Amino acid sequence: MVKYPNGSSAVFFKSANESELRKKYNHRKNIDFSDRGMNLEQMINESNKYYRIKEIAVVHKKPTPIQIVKVDYPKRSRAVIKEAYFRQESTTDYNGVYDGYYLDFEAKETKNKTNFPLKNFHEHQIVHLAECLKQKGICFTIIGFTSLNRYFATPANRIVKAWWKKDRSSLTLKEIKDWSVEIESSFQPTLPYLKAVDQFIADRKANNGR
Repeated sequence: MVKYPNGSSAVFFKSANESELRKKYNHRKNIDFSDRGMNLEQMINESNKYYRIKEIAVVHKKPTPIQIVKVDYPKRSRAVIKEAYFRQESTTDYNGVYDGYYLDFEAKETKNKTNFPLKNFHEHQIVHLAECLKQKGICFTIIGFTSLNRYFATPANRIVKAWWKKDRSSLTLKEIKDWSVEIESSFQPTLPYLKAVDQFIADRKANNGR
């Protein structure tokens, strides 16, 4: 088992265990995942697990690259990291593949009710999204207005253009609504963001003919 910086674990299952996981999901139909007090990242991680188990998509949270400097061994079977540094700036939160398309996206939350501060994005994230767009990836941001319990999948090109404008410090809720596909929290998956991705793919085919 590998522990990622967000506290989640990467577990490598044998094929037999995979079938057991499928059974567990199939028997949880009466659970309402939308009322579990999850933050946005947890909702996406739960959704990604569902998509992977159902063989719909393979999307993972990217681990943060760190350089371990000091490790203590209080027990022979246990190691504790005492000192570590970020080796390089991370890019976006998630990437993967769905229906033959490369996905790359960032997840951001705000408690604001009327706007989303653009300072929540870092320059290296904006540059990374622009580079992935040039390679024809499906790139977007999932923006969560936690106070409103509303979630939007916003195309990355909108975010990139707005971020580089010197006179812009935020996006209004109306702008985000107009540009985005709203995602309603649910169960199985908790946040069905692939519905928005389907819309992005359909728009691309309509505009490009492929």
